[in-house]
Amino acid sequence: MSDNYKVKVNDLEAFNISKTEVELLDMVHASENKYHLLLQNKSYIAEITEANLNDKNYTVKVNNTIYHVNIADQLDQLIQQMGFSLSATKNVDRIKAPMPGLILDIAVIPGQTVQEDDPLLILEAMKMENSITSPREGVIKSITVAKGDAVDKNQLLIEFE
Repeated sequence: MSDNYKVKVNDLEAFNISKTEVELLDMVHASENKYHLLLQNKSYIAEITEANLNDKNYTVKVNNTIYHVNIADQLDQLIQQMGFSLSATKNVDRIKAPMPGLILDIAVIPGQTVQEDDPLLILEAMKMENSITSPREGVIKSITVAKGDAVDKNQLLIEFE
């Protein structure tokens, strides 16, 4: 994996930045959460006012202007491309196959109430058993596969009410 970051500012502006570009910044740690930065002969005072390390969301004040910043590294980007984005899973109404495979077991039935992280089914792919768990609390609306079915990537498996 390369050391590139996808940075989104105020949910409007998105750009890529490399680890090397970050390391080459002329920046001095001034005090707790405050930095002095020189960029293209301009001086900036940056302060991290809020940080959610799990979601990699930050609120940064730069010269008294507040920015909301999200930083995704290569692993975060890969996880999102695979459809496993943590922020998206809380609102999931459908579970789709993350990869082609074979349904080995189904642990739920329609109408059943499940909690976040409860096992839903087991998908065998590349000789490995993958437990698909519930991304949220909810009620199972329908199950579109049966034990022993071969499934394709992105095939609908389970729907929530």
